[in-house]
Order: sequence, then C-alpha cells, then structure tokens
Amino acid sequence: MESEGLTEGRATNVAQAAASKLSQMGERTKQLGNVIQDPERKKRIILVIVCVVLLLDNMLYMVIVPIIPDYLAALQKADDNAQAAAAVQHHSNSTNSTVPHRVAKNFDLQIGVLFASKAILQLLVNPLSGTFIDRVGYEIPLFIGLSIMFLSTLTFAFAENYASLFVARSIQGLGSAFADTSGIALIADRYTEEGERSKALGIALAFISFGSLVAPPFGGVLYEFAGKQVPFLILAAICLADGVLCLTVLKPFSNRERENMPVGTPMYKLMIDPYIAVVAGALIICNIPLAFLEPTIAKWMEQTMDATEWEIGMTWFPAFFPHVLGVFLTVKLAAKYPNLQWFYGAIGMVFIGASSCTVPACKNFGQLMIPLCGICFGIAFVDTALLPTLGFLVDVRHVSVYGSVYAIADISYCVAYAMGPVVAGQIVHDLGFVQLNLGMGLCNVLYAPALLLLKNVSEMKPSFSERNMLLEDGPTGLYDTIKMEQREKKRKGLCTTIDENGIETFVQGAYSEEESSGGEYT
Repeated sequence: MESEGLTEGRATNVAQAAASKLSQMGERTKQLGNVIQDPERKKRIILVIVCVVLLLDNMLYMVIVPIIPDYLAALQKADDNAQAAAAVQHHSNSTNSTVPHRVAKNFDLQIGVLFASKAILQLLVNPLSGTFIDRVGYEIPLFIGLSIMFLSTLTFAFAENYASLFVARSIQGLGSAFADTSGIALIADRYTEEGERSKALGIALAFISFGSLVAPPFGGVLYEFAGKQVPFLILAAICLADGVLCLTVLKPFSNRERENMPVGTPMYKLMIDPYIAVVAGALIICNIPLAFLEPTIAKWMEQTMDATEWEIGMTWFPAFFPHVLGVFLTVKLAAKYPNLQWFYGAIGMVFIGASSCTVPACKNFGQLMIPLCGICFGIAFVDTALLPTLGFLVDVRHVSVYGSVYAIADISYCVAYAMGPVVAGQIVHDLGFVQLNLGMGLCNVLYAPALLLLKNVSEMKPSFSERNMLLEDGPTGLYDTIKMEQREKKRKGLCTTIDENGIETFVQGAYSEEESSGGEYT
C-alpha cells in the first residue's frame, strides 16, 4: 500500500511539474507573441522577412551561373557518347559526325534562353501580380511568392535534364513577380516617413546586391565539393524558414487590416504618369550595363586577357562593397537634402556611363574591377534615390497603394535582364564588345538630364490623401466609419453641426490646406 501511495505521489508530482512547465512555456509564448506584435518590432521583423526574400531570389538567380553551364555540358557529353555508341552499333557514321556539331551549335542558345526565361516570365506576370497585390494586400502575395520560390529551388536541386531546369527557372520568375513586388511594396507601406522609407529600401537593395554577388562563388564552391543539390537545398531551407516566419508574424490568411483599403490606381494610369515613366526609364537604362555584361564579359576576358576560371568567377564580387557604400551615401544624403533625389539618380547614371565606357580599355583582371565597381556604385545611387521616389509619387499624385507602382519598377528591371542574355551576345557578334559598352555608357549619360523633370517632385503636396482617411488604422467600428465619412464631407467643404435637438446638419465652410488634408475638427 505504501509503495502504491508513493507511486501515486510521484506521478502526481510529475504531472504537476509538467503542467507547471507547460504553463511557463505558454506564458513565454504569449510574451513572445506580444513582442512580435509590437508595432516597431513588427516593422523591423517585416523588413527582415522581405530582405531574406530578396536575398534568396537574387542568390537563386545568380547561383546557377557557375553550375548550370558545366552541368548541362556534362549532360550533353554523356548524351553525345550514347548517341555515338548507338551510331557505331547501327553503322550510322553520318549521324555520328553531325550530331556533336549540331549540339555544340545549339549549346550557347540553350544557355541564353534558360538564363532569360526567369526575367521573361516575370515580365509577363508582373502586370497581373501588381493588380492582385493592390486588391488583396501585400501579405498573401508575399507568402505565395515564397512558396513558389521554395518549389523552384527544390526543382533546381533535383532536375536532371534541360527541360526540368527550364521549368525551375521559369517557376522562379513566377514566384519573383509576387514576392519581390509585394515585399518592396510592403516596406513602402509600413515605412511611411520618407527618411525611414529610404533607409529601409536601401537596406533591401543591399541584400539584393549581396545575393547577386555572393551567389556565384557560393554555388561554384559547393558544386565543386558537394555536388549540384547542396547549394539549392541550403537555399530551400532558408526559404522554408522565412516562410514560417512570414506565417507567424504577418498571418497572411487571417489578417483583415486591409479590408477597408482604397482601390489602387490602375497600372496603365501609373504608366502614363510622366514622372513615373521617367523613373521607370531610368531603372531600365541604368541596369542595362549590368544585364548585358554578365553574359558577355567572361568570353571577352578569356579572349583578351587569358583570364582563368577563378578570375572570371570573382570578377563581380568586389563590386558588392561600393554598391553598399553607394546605398549608404544616398540614404545619408537623402536624409539631409531630400529635395535632391533626382540629382543623386542623375549622378549615378553619369557614373554608370563613364564606368561602362572604360571597361573595354582594361588590360587585366585588376584593372577590370575598377569600372565594374563604378557601375555598381552608380546603380546603388539610382535605385536608392528613385525607388522611394516612386512611393512618394503614388502618395501625392495617386492612391497610397503600392503594388502596381513597384510592379512597374520590377518590370523595368526585367526588361533589362530579359534582353541581356539574348540581345547582348548578338550585339557583340555584329558590332563588337567595345561598341556594346560605348553604346550603354552613352545611353546612361544622355538619359541623366531627363531626371531634371523630377526636380520639383519633393515640393508636391497631396490635397487629400486616402492614407489620412483609411490607412492609419482603418475603420474598426461604427464610430470610426462615421469619422471617416465626416473627414470626406469636410474635404468637400461641408462642416458637421449638431443642434440642441441632436439633429446633424451640414454647412458650407472654409478650411485651410492643412485642415482639408485630414486634420481634426476645431
């Protein structure tokens, strides 16, 4: 009996200890949830989520550069050997002599199409994704994009032929159209103060640069020593972790914050806005040198300076540091002189143009690093100055909903990177590498004065922004809905008065610009 009592006592103690631990864990989980939902902390966590998305997308975009050509060459070599053996077996010597030549002829075209497929599909999907983001908010498209990128990364890891690699690359473009656009738009939406927005977008651009420049050596080393699957599986694991964080913090499928969000301006109206068109054109022109040099510079280095494989692989890596420096300087300058954003963009385009023109004059690997660093430094100036400008233009000239306008920015990048692998090689073949660089440099220098059209953008003021009415917290009840209607009536020049009998009437009134912009009644 005593032993049974002791056993029951021990069981009770164990149960009580377990219940106590569960209670403590529940309390800690609750505290963690409160910490996560704190507005300022939540903004920083959202920035982390978006930065990881952009890092992953650009690493996946560039990690294939040292992997796929070698992998496809090995596949084709094995296929050639198999076909040659079959030809010998069937005494078909003519087939044996023509197949390798045909395969070699098509190899460069296959690589170019594979590399361009991501940007081409992203370019086609962006108009749809921008409109979708404006309708449902930013959280759901971000999670959809992350999920598609995860699927694309796994497909890359286990793909064993050209067709499956092409599918993986195209799927990535679909995911990027949702994830990149909604991520940048989400930053613009949560960071409403111009200085904060410039800083947050600058951090995001730094992650884009880091992903693009660190991916080739990351992929090349792991491919050499661990095989094709390992780099993609690592990226897939990071993507999965970011997706879980997105579900935990943003709760995309249970979030109702944006139900009362105003309908965004249609994309076609944004495209014909002259200020937005100027910014989009600048983003295309400034990214053309990078997009056109990436597929052509390796062959030129081999022909002119007998560059080794490691030199070609490390060509772009040092450019990461001036890119980050350019982002840092632009953010600091924008905080001090916010009315000169157009000037920073113009300076960046001149930098890009001058650097592009000096690339063909380089005689060795060390010299080549200098103009490439100049190109990336200039791109940092243009992107960091003009991406926040797009958000500001939407605030003051349209509706403060950012999906479509940043889809236009993404389209601008995609135009450059879709043309690069297909057009650049043909230009080099027909005109030469020197003429390609001189043309790109000249285009950037000649376009820079067009940014003078943005000179007065910082002086624009909204007469009445929907943000004041809806986007602060959104109407959460009858009282908020009534206040929202009162603000709209006030904007139209109607003042609400309530007489002694409690009857509401409207009288015409005169208001200052500050009051008509959404200020409270006095």
